[in-house]
Formats: sequence, structure tokens, C-alpha cells
Amino acid sequence: MEFTLLILIIFLALAFDYINGFHDAANSIATIVATKVLTPFQAVLWAAFFNFLAYWVFGFGVADTVAKTAKTSSLDLTVLLAGILAAIVWNLLTWWKGIPSSSSHTLIGGFAGAAIAHGFSGKVTDLEHAGWNIVSWYKYKEGDLLPSGVLIVICFIVLAPLVGMFISYCLSLWMMYSSRKAIGPKVFTVALMLLVFWFLSTVMIGYESIEKPRFESHFWSVVTEPHNIKWLLVAVIFYSLAIFNLIFSSYSAAKAESVLKKMQLLSSAAFSLGHGGNDSQKVMGIIAAAVAVYLNTTHQEVMTMPEWLRVVLPNEEEGIKSQMPEWIPLTCYTVIALGTLSGGWKIVKTMGSKITKVNAFEGVVAESAGALTLFSTEHFKIPVSTTHTITGSIIGVGVTKRISAVRWGVTVNLLWAWILTIPVSALMAALFYYLVNLIL
Repeated sequence: MEFTLLILIIFLALAFDYINGFHDAANSIATIVATKVLTPFQAVLWAAFFNFLAYWVFGFGVADTVAKTAKTSSLDLTVLLAGILAAIVWNLLTWWKGIPSSSSHTLIGGFAGAAIAHGFSGKVTDLEHAGWNIVSWYKYKEGDLLPSGVLIVICFIVLAPLVGMFISYCLSLWMMYSSRKAIGPKVFTVALMLLVFWFLSTVMIGYESIEKPRFESHFWSVVTEPHNIKWLLVAVIFYSLAIFNLIFSSYSAAKAESVLKKMQLLSSAAFSLGHGGNDSQKVMGIIAAAVAVYLNTTHQEVMTMPEWLRVVLPNEEEGIKSQMPEWIPLTCYTVIALGTLSGGWKIVKTMGSKITKVNAFEGVVAESAGALTLFSTEHFKIPVSTTHTITGSIIGVGVTKRISAVRWGVTVNLLWAWILTIPVSALMAALFYYLVNLIL
């Protein structure tokens, strides 16, 4: 029975991953469709390809965070089943209504809500983890860049769109400033290029620090190290904008528009990479947590499991690193790419035109800001919402035109959907938990 439940949870987790793909397809293709750089079909192919490509770029930091949303040693598989069912129902409901809600937060909310219901059910024998304590609300370990826990995820409901908005606003001002035919903007851009080069040199790791080099060549091992790939992508995004800014003032309006439309291919690809890396890892985290719960409830050792299910959750105190069979990340990235191919056209319309009208200039800025935000939060292992991030970025470029350029009525409706996602998902998951326990 327990093994059947485990397989069902894995299947539903992958179904959620597929739904996540078409629910969130709008995040990376809305602006590129709105500016007519690509047709809708070309755009979903483009986004799906880079969603899948993220498999070779990102590690498992976000997956580990999701897997540790609740204390797996105190859970049973009905908790995970209820959490995924709630997440799937909420995602389908918001997709049907054309509301760009967060797939990430509905998964975290569902997982936490079912865990809390379990914590108060009387089934938890470890009183230290009973009730509200079953959820990992806040955890800080010395040496960590940021604390982890559900409260940090909730904080980033507000922070992610604000960070996206701030970055897109700053990028917009920088690019508008660079359109002037004066020496000042050029000097500022060159100084910024030097500053970013110094920053990247401090965060990228050298050959000596790579645990398992992929190539004998030092150069290719450093370039293809997942940690470095993220920062190299940041460099590509930033320096493409910087080089354009250096020659922006010499372009006519028509030439600048043409170049910006080509740059949108790069910025949307970068955002699709961030979306694939951020969102697929959440499903990996649920699958990893399910295996850990199964081992705990059946009192088995990980080595007794079939080789394709030998998952190890990280344990900093014991110095244990996460391990995952290759099929899990590969399947998760493949499924989200297939989901993206299906598209979610109702949400594309909201993201691409209802919030604010978007041209090529604004599309490049919004996608670049969104990608930079996602790469940064993935570095800190925070499972943020790609939906919130790109929405904030689109609002940021709208505000640079004028405050009234943003349709605040639509934005307020989106804000309510964001605020309600975690509590509604948690409540639904709790109800599913009690229903599942009545049936099983």
C-alpha cells in the first residue's frame, strides 16, 4: 500500500510539473508574443527548449529547500498526496480563470497545510514536531547566505516582484539615459561594466574548488561548472545590454527597435532558463521528500530501495549531501518543457497586454530583470514565484513611462490572487488530508 502511494505521489508530482509548464508558459513568452518578435507557437517552442536546457545549468538548492518545508521524519505519505492534490486543483482553477498565480507558492502552501493538519491529527508521536512545529517556519545556520523556511518563502511573495520591479526600473532608466548623445552615459556604462566584471570575478569559483571537474581542460571545467554557468549567463545578459547602451545613441528609432527585438530572444531565453531551473526543482523536492517519508514510515534503509529511487536528503549537521537519481531531474525538466509547449493563452493575454502595453524596449528590460532576479534567488536557494517576478518587472517598465501606464485595477486583482494562494492552498490541502485519511 505504501509503495503504491509513493508511485501515485511521483506520478501526481509530474502531472503538477506539466500543469506548471502550461500555467506559467506566459511568464517567459508573454512579452515576446506581445511585441510580435515570435508567433505564439514559435514562442512556446523557444521557451520549452530553454526550460529543458536548465537541466544542465542548475543544481538542487531550491529542491532541497522545498523538500525541507516540513519535518519529513514526522510525516506520512497522505500529507504529500493531499498537498499535491491541492496544488493541482488551485493551479487548474487559476489557469481556467486566466489568473497568473504562483505555482511555486501553491505547492509550498499545499505541502505546509497538509503537514499542519497532520501535526494536529494526533498521529505525530514526537511532540517536539507536533502541531504548528511540524512545519519548518524559520531556520538559520551560520555560514548560510540567507535563512530558510516557509516564512522566508512568504516574505518573497512581496520581495520577488519588488526586486523585479526595482531592477527593471533601474535598467529602463539606464537605457533611456544611454540614448542621449553625450559622453556622460558612455562613461557611466563603462564604469558599470568594470564594476560587474569585478563582482563576477569574486563569485565565480576556480578549477581548484570544483569537486568533480567535467573535463580535463581547466578552462572548460570552470566554464561548464553549474555554479559558474549561472553567473556567466548574468554576464551575457548584462554585457549585451551594456554594449547596446554604448551604441544606442547612434541608432535611429527604427534601427534601435530592430536590434531590441533580436535582443528579446536572448532575454526571453534567459528568463525561460530561470523558470525551468526554479520551478522544476520544486517538483524534485516533493519527489525527494516522498521517498524520505516512505523510508521513514516503512523503516527501510535507502540502499534497500530500487536503484531508481535511491534519494538522499541533505543533512548539514551530519555533513550529508543530497543525492538524486539522474532520471528525476531529467524527467522534471522534460515534463515542464512539454507543459510549456501546451501554452496557457488566457494568462499570456493578461501578462502581455492587460498589465501595461509592452514594446520591444520594455520586453527586453522586463525579461532581463526577471532573469536576473531568478538567477539571484536560485543562488540563495529560495523558491520564488516566476509569475510574481515577471509581473513586477513588467510593472517596473510601465512605471518609467508614467504611473497611469500601469493598469492598477488588473494589478490589484493579481495581488489578491498572490496573497490568497498560500492560505487557500493550505486550507484545501488540509481538507484533502482529512478526506484521503477517510478513504485510505
